[in-house]
Amino acid sequence: MDKVSFGFEDVPPEEKTRRVGGVFSNVAPRYDLMNDLMSAGLHRHWKNQFVRRLKPRSGETILDMAGGTGDVAFRIAASGALVTVADINPEMLHVGQQRAARRGIDCLLWTQENAEALSFADRTFDAYTIAFGIRNVTHIDRALAEAQRVLRIGGRFFCLEFSTTTWPGFRSLYDRYSHHLVPKVGKIVAQDEASYRYLVESIRRFPAMDEFKAMITAAGFHRVSVEPILGGAVAIHSGWKI
Repeated sequence: MDKVSFGFEDVPPEEKTRRVGGVFSNVAPRYDLMNDLMSAGLHRHWKNQFVRRLKPRSGETILDMAGGTGDVAFRIAASGALVTVADINPEMLHVGQQRAARRGIDCLLWTQENAEALSFADRTFDAYTIAFGIRNVTHIDRALAEAQRVLRIGGRFFCLEFSTTTWPGFRSLYDRYSHHLVPKVGKIVAQDEASYRYLVESIRRFPAMDEFKAMITAAGFHRVSVEPILGGAVAIHSGWKI
């Protein structure tokens, strides 16, 4: 039987889907707080940079996949674009809808979707975004194929994801921090050490920047590029449907 990675474990695909669902159900209420603590607030700057690179325009239709808490969608919606927030996890969507209500943001569409089997028709969106979500997908190639399918000709794909830094000194420091400190912070703040241990391990199992770039190209995208941040600890991948 084929197996896929769940952190440092190799498990059957259906078990990964179930266990990842459990992780995000557990962490949803404190997800954004933990992002602040894990990244010292830098994730906010990375998301700002991500949306600047996307260059959303008023009236465009944009799918923000795995965007349950709304963090990226709120930034995109400020441009006047029509944003659909999709996530496989209902608890994450619930958190996002609550946050949107508190901010008075009522222009977003919210829908529960599996990135590997989207319910949308072909050529529906002008852009597809996914931030810190694709490494949790069971079959990444299927998610990329679906992204390509639902984009219009001339549509663009943008992905913000943790990767592997190429800065030698920083890499060892980052590894020690993420493997030893992040799970302990998760235990204290979110009462969930195991979920945050998985999140760290999932970063280590995610393809390196060039490998992921090749996967995006194999899905049919053109002019694929990658922009490393912190030497590749985080990266913005993009491509066009031509």
